[in-house]
Amino acid sequence: MTKPLIESQVASDGYPIHVAIWPTAEPPKARVVVVHGVQSHGGWYHNLGLTLAEAGYEAYFPDRRGSGANRLDRGHTPHSSRLIDDLAELLQSLRAKRPSVPIVLAGISWGAKPVVLLAGKRPELVDAFALICPGLHPRVGVSLGERLRIALAFIINKRKTFAIPLSDPALFTASPVGQAFIANDPLGLHAATAGLLAASTFIDLAVKKMPPLLKQPSLLMLAGEDRIADNDLTLAYFESFVGTDRQVINYPKRHHTLEFEDDPGEYARDLIQWMGRILK
Repeated sequence: MTKPLIESQVASDGYPIHVAIWPTAEPPKARVVVVHGVQSHGGWYHNLGLTLAEAGYEAYFPDRRGSGANRLDRGHTPHSSRLIDDLAELLQSLRAKRPSVPIVLAGISWGAKPVVLLAGKRPELVDAFALICPGLHPRVGVSLGERLRIALAFIINKRKTFAIPLSDPALFTASPVGQAFIANDPLGLHAATAGLLAASTFIDLAVKKMPPLLKQPSLLMLAGEDRIADNDLTLAYFESFVGTDRQVINYPKRHHTLEFEDDPGEYARDLIQWMGRILK
């Protein structure tokens, strides 16, 4: 299968969420739910989905509400807990369908934030989690003046939009092909409402409190040439998790979005090898 199956997960508030699914032979070794970054969407990660499925892992790529193929309320969320609830509801449905199949959460870039929160707050839904070039400590951000404008808009007009400060595709990858894909991606998110940006800030505050609750096996993947994430701060945060089964994999010559780098199958194979070890 060269393309995923597409399903719609209807959230508890009625919002339809686009989910790309890479199925595998029954029964799957595990279900892997991959959470994308702030600008990206599940369509960026076809190689990862295909590689996981071929190895016997059923892969799910939900597009965050207002992002990717979700056109309703573009770039917006009503509040931070809604984003966490959306993901939790998907995990609950997967757990209910087949309780014996492990669930692994993988967060890419900004997507690492809700992954950390779910692993800490709802551990019964997450058997293990991976953080792939996580945006937990970003190098790129908005100015103080812009933060003040966002805060004001959050009070008086939550739907006011602001540019996401990731307009240069070279921040994500050094690959000309990858840069062209990002620049011409019609589903990429380039602006967000004050509601979504404030929700991200509230999530950041909650993420800081999670290490004492993170007991599951965890994996951290770092790109040595990452221009978006601060690797030193990220590693220090990762090493503060209470769980002792922690593994770090470094890619010294890679940039932020491993999917667009040379040999994109490398990180997918490493993820599979890690799952094979911790899910025995």
